[in-house]
Amino acid sequence: MQLVIAEKPSVAQSIAKVIGAYKREDGYLEGSGYIVSWCVGHLVELAQPQDYDEKYAKWRIEDLPIMPQEWSYSISKGTAKQFRVLKKLMERSDVTELIEATDAGREGELIFRLVYHQAGCKKPFKRLWISSMEDSAIKAGFQDLRPSSEYDRLYAAALARSQADWLVGMNGTRLFTKLYDKKLTVGRVQTPTLTMVVDRQKQIDGFQKQKYWNVHLMLDGADLVKEKHFDKAEAERIAEECRQHKAIITKAQSTEKAVSAPRLYDLTTLQREANRYFGYTAQKTLDYTQSLYEQKLVTYPRTDSQFLSDDMSSTAEQMVQLVKQLYGVKAIAPHKPDISRILNSSKVSDHHAIIPTAEIEKQELSRLAQGERDILLLISMRLLAATGAKQRVQETELTADCSGYEFKAKGKSVLDPGWKVYEDMLRDMIGGKKTEAEKMLPVLVEGQSFENPETSVTEHQTSPPKAYTEDTLLSALETAGNDCFDEDTEKKGLGTPATRAAMIEKLVANQYIRRKGKQLVPTEDGLAMAELLPEEIKSPKLTADWENALMQIEHGEASSEAFMADIGGLVRTLVSKYGTAGKVENNPFSDIARPQREQIGVCPRCGSPVYEGEKNYYCSAQGCSFCIWKESRWLSGMKKKITKKMATTLLKDGRVYVTGFYSERKGRCFDAFLVLDDTGKQVNFKLDFDGKKAARNKKKG
Repeated sequence: MQLVIAEKPSVAQSIAKVIGAYKREDGYLEGSGYIVSWCVGHLVELAQPQDYDEKYAKWRIEDLPIMPQEWSYSISKGTAKQFRVLKKLMERSDVTELIEATDAGREGELIFRLVYHQAGCKKPFKRLWISSMEDSAIKAGFQDLRPSSEYDRLYAAALARSQADWLVGMNGTRLFTKLYDKKLTVGRVQTPTLTMVVDRQKQIDGFQKQKYWNVHLMLDGADLVKEKHFDKAEAERIAEECRQHKAIITKAQSTEKAVSAPRLYDLTTLQREANRYFGYTAQKTLDYTQSLYEQKLVTYPRTDSQFLSDDMSSTAEQMVQLVKQLYGVKAIAPHKPDISRILNSSKVSDHHAIIPTAEIEKQELSRLAQGERDILLLISMRLLAATGAKQRVQETELTADCSGYEFKAKGKSVLDPGWKVYEDMLRDMIGGKKTEAEKMLPVLVEGQSFENPETSVTEHQTSPPKAYTEDTLLSALETAGNDCFDEDTEKKGLGTPATRAAMIEKLVANQYIRRKGKQLVPTEDGLAMAELLPEEIKSPKLTADWENALMQIEHGEASSEAFMADIGGLVRTLVSKYGTAGKVENNPFSDIARPQREQIGVCPRCGSPVYEGEKNYYCSAQGCSFCIWKESRWLSGMKKKITKKMATTLLKDGRVYVTGFYSERKGRCFDAFLVLDDTGKQVNFKLDFDGKKAARNKKKG
């Protein structure tokens, strides 16, 4: 008798149906020489500190760091019944072998092995490793069961990850909670992610909009531009000068380019696009995709690959035809699907890219939940786009010279939409925005000249960075810390495709970030927490380095012992460095966002303290965007920047007397009052020469 252990009851039922285990019992199914049972998530978890020693029930800095010599595990009351079922089944005398059928990934491996060890089981087991819940995939998987030893390194990485998270989270949370008298949840991946969101918000709040002007040159219907003049008078002077001269086309070049089709979806790319198209959170997208997987309609979702293995050519061809039939798009694109571009076994590790399965042929879409229909549509249309022909476009670039100034224009026309037809069709089906209209340019030739051309000047403003959405945050998490890695490093970024969604939800649940429409913005607690926590635990580079180490453990290129030694060293350093300072006295959490900083003045808008930052002097109040930048184009043109002394006087008096301004036009220096001109939305400056005379007369008197 073989005991099959799946991760969820629904998966167990699908497996039992295929292998003939039809007899229902309490907590398992049996038949045809198999017993099929299931876990309920993490049945076995790391024990709490008080389980090691009762003294840890009370949080005290002097008890830190808590570093278990032998790790203990516990079973929650809510899952104890199913654990007892599994343990009893493992002990049955007629059970000679186990089959591990939990999800084929790091966490699935951990779930099974912890139950196996906690139950004290010594019986041999094999691994069912599949990427689809289709009946055919399950049958094929049972015909090719793999030795458990092949996944020992995967388990080692999973175990190291869970223990490292326990050490950093448990010790960091207790340490900083006691220091600041407020529950501060610290996490190995969560904290650097929060820091990224906070840093982006600080960039937005501290951004000072600047006006600039573009000069336009109209030549036979073509709008050529000389961009970004921060002096309006200078822009108008150039426009006027060009109106009096001849414009000559110095470059008229057209180039045909091919735009390759996008790759298939991995989990992160699917989550990003579901957020962009439908506004779904990363967790919602994962939930919908997991449900589709369990209904046998798509392949395994927790993948970081965007390719299929080389032996899946016929499967891919079949799925392209089924998708076209399901969505009625057989006649849309005349090109034959290019299956070869989505096949690459060298870029498939544990699981291939997410694609629909043959079960969609039997599926009535109306019976699916709306979210499931949306995700299945995205996955299906991406398969068509990924195998579509290249888009062919013609790009035109024009350059003109007028009175020694260079003006440019670019245009594009589509010669063959190729794979883009599927993207446009997707937008039609969901009522999204159409592809941007083509910017066509008239036919001009090099050497062509225009006397007294028409010119104009348009006003614009610089834009602040945009707040993170789940789309852009997931993208940032994929690349966080990459500039610190070698080029050939395989695993980069923060977290994994399978864990990022849950981590974002945890930050929201802990009220460190909140959703504002599609945007993710920090709360007051999040802002303060990111400011006070040390760099050791909020550095994306360090945490990404840990994730890479876990990948190396999976591949047998590093040891879990060395990794855990590094984590232990980090925790001991944190406690030694910050735990000896004692609790922060008379320092309410809401006011500790910027400890030990010298106040240089008071904000003229809200009256809050103003502090010196690396590049500016900023208001400390949440939501107030007042700041004085140390350097700007306008000041740099006069060879000046705002010093701390100047900023202090500006905040106190609204003006400061400055000597040694440089006039590029006159080629000499001058003195004047620099006056703070705050509109309430942006901080500007102006020069006061009358005030300069008054200051001199007062000095003489």
